[in-house]
Amino acid sequence: MKQHFTKIIIKTNKQKLINITDELESIVRSSEISDGLLTVFIKHTSASLIIQENADGDVLRDIENFFNKLVPMDTSYYAHNTEGSDDMPAHIKSLLTSTHLSIPLQKNELLLGTWQGIFLFEHRIESHKRTIEIHIMGK
Repeated sequence: MKQHFTKIIIKTNKQKLINITDELESIVRSSEISDGLLTVFIKHTSASLIIQENADGDVLRDIENFFNKLVPMDTSYYAHNTEGSDDMPAHIKSLLTSTHLSIPLQKNELLLGTWQGIFLFEHRIESHKRTIEIHIMGK
């Protein structure tokens, strides 16, 4: 049994879904672990991680639009607005998604479905540096 730890830092510049699949696949290949489990964890409460379709950009735009309608950026709804009008909505969007994902790997490849990709879901408007911790465990 082996373990591999690393992290990636992604600079964001607006609310959007950022495909990080290729970067994670590259890390898996270089880890020298062929069969096991990849765990990714974002160390923030106003951004999240999701697995979603990676073929049609309309899907991603629809997800972004849905979340913006579901959790409006209206400060009159929230007591917490210390960091701006997008802060509390970002926390709620993060709550509704996930801060971590686990993906099995086999033969040095992530076992994602045909149309699946791994995305950082930035919920804030302003630029941020997002840290994603990566743990690969296996043989």
